[in-house]
Amino acid sequence: MAAPPAEPPRFSESERLARLRLIRSENVGPVTFASLIRRFGSAEAAIDALPDLAARGGSRRPLKIATLKVAEVEMATATRLGARFVTIGEADYPQTLRLSQTPPPVLAIMGDASVLKRPAVAIVGARNASAAGTRLTQMFARELGEAGHAVVSGLARGIDTAAHEASLPTGTIGVFAGGLDKPYPAENRPLMRRIVDGGGCLVTEMPFGWEPRAADFPRRNRVVVALAAGVLVVEAAMRSGSLISARLAGELGRLVFAVPGSPLDIRAAGTNALLKDGATLVTETADILQALSPLDPRMPARLTDDMLREADDEAFEEPSHAGRDRILRALGAAPTAVDDILAHSGAELGELQLVLLELDLAGRLERHAGGRVSLLS
Repeated sequence: MAAPPAEPPRFSESERLARLRLIRSENVGPVTFASLIRRFGSAEAAIDALPDLAARGGSRRPLKIATLKVAEVEMATATRLGARFVTIGEADYPQTLRLSQTPPPVLAIMGDASVLKRPAVAIVGARNASAAGTRLTQMFARELGEAGHAVVSGLARGIDTAAHEASLPTGTIGVFAGGLDKPYPAENRPLMRRIVDGGGCLVTEMPFGWEPRAADFPRRNRVVVALAAGVLVVEAAMRSGSLISARLAGELGRLVFAVPGSPLDIRAAGTNALLKDGATLVTETADILQALSPLDPRMPARLTDDMLREADDEAFEEPSHAGRDRILRALGAAPTAVDDILAHSGAELGELQLVLLELDLAGRLERHAGGRVSLLS
């Protein structure tokens, strides 16, 4: 008989505060956070190591590390607003998101987190939705909810709003581009309250007080997509945010569904293009349910992933001075795959991992799609 799955770790309050401090510190993103936890075993130990790592990466000024006071204030703000933080590896952290590429290390959640454990479908589309698009969205969202799926969207005007409203009785998940106290658009504040009161939840990786910027919406879209097994695009113009979501869905191995539309309607240009590129054509909810049925709706968690392993000193090897120079020479302004850097420099993977971590903390490294990296001047 197989052994029962391990219980998710329960972090101490000091470690939870340290994880919040770590992700709020300068030059620490999801990839760097994961590397630091893997290298040092805890956020508390990683924070102590940040200044030295950044200096070794060539930083010319002290790294801005979030203070304990900053983390405590943000924790208190969450409590005051009826929200809480969930860190990766804890029981309430969404497992589909955990298994995605570069999952956010810390989430702020408001509402009933149990909806995050259900199989989900994301619905996205045009802000200036047509009457027909709105009706279709409501139908899909309502029937998906009745079939046991949570509906995920980004709380924008148009298609997003219609999807959330239609799935209020069955459970919906709204993902913020900014802090939970900075909803966008502001006109959807009543809807957000209804989501929380109705058994759904609101989620963001951004800190309280963060006003959403243009660059934050693609990050929001990645979380929307990663929370779901599939993404339905109802209406979308070319070069729209919904097409970004569809592209991210392909990168993350999610199913992409699209509703066909008239070639004369610019709001259908994006969905029609997705269909030409291989998206699944849907005209009724049964099309989505049939495509999803072979998948395991639980998508069980990988309980021992890289982010949660104990520190492994052999995973990060100290390169020689000459080895470090070879790695730096192999890096340049053009995005380069890690395998190519290893082949060109002759370095071991552990040596390259340590140098990339140092450069990242020094603000000298840029990460690109497909795991490629480039050196900033």
